[in-house]
Amino acid sequence: MPTYEYRCAANGRLVEVRHNMAERLSSWGELCERAGITPGKTDPASPVEKLISAGFIKAGTRASEPPSAAPGCGNGFCGTGACSLDG
Repeated sequence: MPTYEYRCAANGRLVEVRHNMAERLSSWGELCERAGITPGKTDPASPVEKLISAGFIKAGTRASEPPSAAPGCGNGFCGTGACSLDG
C-alpha cells in the first residue's frame, strides 16, 4: 500500500498516511481518522491536499531520512524507477 503526504492549509500540518491508490481523502477529519490522530482544534471539515506519493519509503524509515543509494548510483532512489539505472 502506498504512502501519501497530505497538507492541511487550516493548521499547516503535514501528515503521512498509507492507503490504496483508489482512496481519496479530502478533509482534515478523514485524514485524522486514517492516521489515527485527533483533529484537535482544527475543523474536521477543513480541506486537505495530497502532496506527494512516498511509496518508495520502506516501513520503519523516517520521512526525513532519504533511502540509501545503491553503490555507484548516487541519487538514493534506486528501485523506484526514478533513475535510468533501474533497467
